[in-house]
This record gives sequence, C-alpha cells and structure tokens, in this order.
Amino acid sequence: MARLKLMFSHLSVQVLFGLWIIGWGIVIYFGAFHLLWLVPLGMASQLLNEYSLHRYIFHLPAPKSQFWFDVLYQAHYGHHDFPNNQPLFFVPIWIAVPIALISFGVIYLVLNLFGLATPLAGASAFTFIGGVTTFLFYEWFHMSAHWTGKKNAVEKYVTKLHGQHHYRDYSRWFHVSPGGEIIDRLMGTAIDRETLKSQSRVQHLTTMGLSPDDPRLVSARARFATKYGLQVDEVSRAARI
Repeated sequence: MARLKLMFSHLSVQVLFGLWIIGWGIVIYFGAFHLLWLVPLGMASQLLNEYSLHRYIFHLPAPKSQFWFDVLYQAHYGHHDFPNNQPLFFVPIWIAVPIALISFGVIYLVLNLFGLATPLAGASAFTFIGGVTTFLFYEWFHMSAHWTGKKNAVEKYVTKLHGQHHYRDYSRWFHVSPGGEIIDRLMGTAIDRETLKSQSRVQHLTTMGLSPDDPRLVSARARFATKYGLQVDEVSRAARI
C-alpha cells in the first residue's frame, strides 16, 4: 500500500492513469472491443519506447550547456546522482504526457490512413490502454527496484538487473519492465556473467561517468535541491564520492 501511495503521488502517473481510463471510455463508447487486439501491440511498442528513450535520450553525453544539462538532470541524470531519492524515481510529466499524446496522434493518423472505421478507438486501444498499461508497470517496477522493503520474486529479479545498470555499468541494462531484457540482449546492452565478475562496482558509482565535483553537477544539485528535497549533507557528500 505504501508503494502504491508513493507511485500515485506523482503527477505524471495520475495523468497517465487518467488517459488509461479515457482510453477504455472511448473503446466502450464506440463498442470497439474487436480492436483490443491492438493493446498487446501498444504494449510491445512501449517496451521499445522505454528502451530507446532511456538509452538514446536519457543517456545522451553530458551537454556543455548548463541549460540542457539541467534538462537532462531533471529527466534522468539526477536519478543516477541520487538513485534513492523518491521524487526522482518517476518520469517527469513534461516527458511522459507529450510522448503519450504524440504516440496517440501518430497511431490515429496511421489507422485513419489505412481506412479503419474507428481510428479514435483504435488509437485509444493501442496507446492509452496498451502503451499506458506498460508505462504504469514500468513506473511500478522501477520504483520497486529502488524500494528497500519486501518484494516478490519478479520485483527482486528486476531489482537485481536494474542495480547492475546503476552500480556496475550505466551503459547496460536499459530495460526495467519485466521481459524488456530481451531487447537489451538483442541490442547487445546486456551484461554477461563473466564481464560482471571482472567489473569493479566502485568505478561505476559516479553519475554518468562524470567527476563527482563536475561544475555542471554541482550547479544542478544546488538548483534542484529544494525541488527534490535534497539535504545539504547529501549534496556535499555527492560532490566527494
């Protein structure tokens, strides 16, 4: 119950859950239950989105511009800087909602182009039901990977692999949702056992490979300390790790 409360305290989760309800409402309104075959396609698509966004956007090389660095810090760098900070567990609303709406619009146009009688219902099934369901599962399992309390077997497995991303090699294991590891293996971003044995945990404790006292990190920490509830000692310690 505590985890569920934490998850739904985040605005992006609340809004996406609202879109999930709207998606079901549209499908029911049109009586388009025959289009629910689009739901698993939407789920698979979101797994690819999860991997691609994490690998190619959230892990972009650190920009020299402090402005763009701050954007990525709020999107993801900050989570690597303070992996146990709860406000940083979740995808920001200014990323999650636009992606959902753009995806909806693209799928609507494609289905309309192919002459589907109810493209609105089809796009809702694909994006708002299938895609958002996978997104909410992602948020749950990502939050659970950083949760210190009791976990079930699947959550423990996700925690183990996601921990390797944070503490062994941040350029590996970009998936979080169960089953997403298949994409990592296909894309060559999994960590094999022999490599894992030879890697040092310490060398990967830095944020995205940056020096702990990198001026861009120091500036971002100071700028967003209040927003993320960071204590003075946390910020000071982060610059010395």
